[in-house]
Amino acid sequence: MKNLFLFLLLGAVSGQLIAQDQLTLEDAVMNQYRKYYPANTTMFNWVPGTETYSFLSADYQTLLSGNVKNDKTTDIITTAHLNKATGKSFRYVNVIAWKDASHFYTSAENQYFLVNTEDKTAETVASFPGQAENTDLSTASGNLAYTVENDVYVSTASYPIGRDENGLLVSGQAIARSEFGITKGTFWSNNGTKLGIYQKDESLVADYPLLDITSPTGSLKSIKYPMAGQSSEKPQVSVLNLENNKSVSVRPTGAEDDYLTNFGWGPKGEFFYLAEVNRGQNHMKLHKYNATTGELVKTLFEEKNDRWVEPEHPVYFVNDNQFVWMSERDGFMNLYLYDDQGALVKQLTKNKWVAQEILGHDELGNVYFQGTGPNSMETHAFRVNMKTGEQEQLTKGAGTHRVSFTDNFSYMYDAMSSIDIPNKEIIVSLKKGKVSRELINAPNPYQNVVMGKAEYGTIKAGDGKTDLNYRLIKPSNFDPTKKYPVLIYVYGGPHAQLITNSWLGGASLWMYWMAEQGYLVYTVDNRGSANRGFEFESVIHRQVGKAEMEDQLAGVEHLKSMKFVDPDRLAVHGWSFGGFMTTSLMLRQSGVFNVGVAGGPVTDWKYYEVMYGERYMDRPDENVEGYDANRLHNYVENLKGDLMLIHGTIDDVVVMQHNLTLVQAFVEAGVQMDFFPYPMHKHNVGGKDRVHLMEKVLTYVLENNK
Repeated sequence: MKNLFLFLLLGAVSGQLIAQDQLTLEDAVMNQYRKYYPANTTMFNWVPGTETYSFLSADYQTLLSGNVKNDKTTDIITTAHLNKATGKSFRYVNVIAWKDASHFYTSAENQYFLVNTEDKTAETVASFPGQAENTDLSTASGNLAYTVENDVYVSTASYPIGRDENGLLVSGQAIARSEFGITKGTFWSNNGTKLGIYQKDESLVADYPLLDITSPTGSLKSIKYPMAGQSSEKPQVSVLNLENNKSVSVRPTGAEDDYLTNFGWGPKGEFFYLAEVNRGQNHMKLHKYNATTGELVKTLFEEKNDRWVEPEHPVYFVNDNQFVWMSERDGFMNLYLYDDQGALVKQLTKNKWVAQEILGHDELGNVYFQGTGPNSMETHAFRVNMKTGEQEQLTKGAGTHRVSFTDNFSYMYDAMSSIDIPNKEIIVSLKKGKVSRELINAPNPYQNVVMGKAEYGTIKAGDGKTDLNYRLIKPSNFDPTKKYPVLIYVYGGPHAQLITNSWLGGASLWMYWMAEQGYLVYTVDNRGSANRGFEFESVIHRQVGKAEMEDQLAGVEHLKSMKFVDPDRLAVHGWSFGGFMTTSLMLRQSGVFNVGVAGGPVTDWKYYEVMYGERYMDRPDENVEGYDANRLHNYVENLKGDLMLIHGTIDDVVVMQHNLTLVQAFVEAGVQMDFFPYPMHKHNVGGKDRVHLMEKVLTYVLENNK
């Protein structure tokens, strides 16, 4: 009896030692990138002219330096030093950029500083007002550009730059609603003495009212929102020369509402380059301009496509006379070498996979770039020699890699993850072709959490030929003899990829929580999504929703082939384009799903913005059949099962008119559904309210998918 008691006691103690935490929904929503984020090197930066790097201590209070050869670290500077040197209060050591081996730029309380790490001093570089936005510091000159409302300012000038006499121009902000790879509105020349400025005249763009409920009687805030087929913004680009305080402006050479995008500087700042795309988005011209006079020097080359052309990267100069251009003209994003007169020197890469970004070049004639490689679920670093055409993959090991290089490209920092690896960071000697140091090999942050597992594979698309990637998350106590309900999570639109060979496979942590509620959570990257080449993505042209639904239904058939799937308990959820897909599947493929929850959905493409909508659907009067087929209001009487529509009330991306008019159509048809608004939220519900959102979504599925 004694031995039996001891055995039971040891078993209980052992059980306590290996007890695992139950994942809460709040943790799943709020802590995927906090509490459960894999161990990593914070704010890694190579120090110029050296083989050392800087990073932050665990408490963020000290900037440390490491080296490529051993584990020795050295303190560089602390927040206490910064506070004393600047008279400001630093929460952490923020390295914006290193200027040289002993100086870096930082910022606090509306000021930029250049910090001397040797004597722990700092000098003020530039100041900006509290209401300033879009700050853009030239690390070459220390000049600072910023915007206040619709005007752009420079720290060395006290007046707005680029304002027209009527004050109608919006200057220094992203134009074309951030399409064409546009993420900012100001561009410093290499030496920081000239500033390129995106501008847009929105005087003909319709005002769209958003209701602000925070004032006692409510108030309307209007935004400029160009809907498909309506008047669009008219762009221009100005260049300010700080050496003589003069500026020049250029406008499209074609129609006044053509797009000006991919602003890029020549190496000496004498010329700037713009891609002009017609509003139909099937014809691109790359222009070279004189930065002093604004004169169009030459149209270097043109690209056309019956579906669309979508330049997303500026010119990248590799010397004074040659640049690399990224284009999908052969079906995949590849690199092309041109001279500055527009003559094609050679196609540098001829890959049947997607190049994503140019990372740099060295003195040996190598261009470094990031791309998927043959496996579209991965991200790797490559280099190609401009003379020989020899291409080499620099990152090793299947997964998603994020890299940076010393300024002489002798060493590479490589942070990678995969489905099996949370985070692994190494330093690689590119000269020797081997690992110089391992910085981190992070443990599984979920090792003490009850979690299921994900399986990955491929299915055939709706065309019966194309392979599609899928991810299936199962609960931790999965029993293949049981029947499980399924939640399908969908996006499905361009520029997005949901399934990657990265930690958690690209999944959100709430999906694993949902699996623990006795669900399977399933996702397919259908045709139309990113990183599979132009043909894969552009199949949606003029008929958005068709191929995507075919592929999602192919996914459903794959699910139904599994004995442990309950084919009568299927639910679907998605946001934005995924909301469009969710609503389309519920209404146009009636009866397949019991439950759908659609967040911020496009319900009628004529209500969506010009830049995105017209690329994929053309104008409404050019594609009447396509717009009508995808107007979801036409299918409200088909609804079977339960549908909840969700929208942020001040959504400025997919305006709430999409959902409200659809609700109106349901009411007129006498069809019941559910609608939930998130007051004063834009397109995405963020912060602590996101917990409320996901509880709303998942509870709706759990209660109705019966």
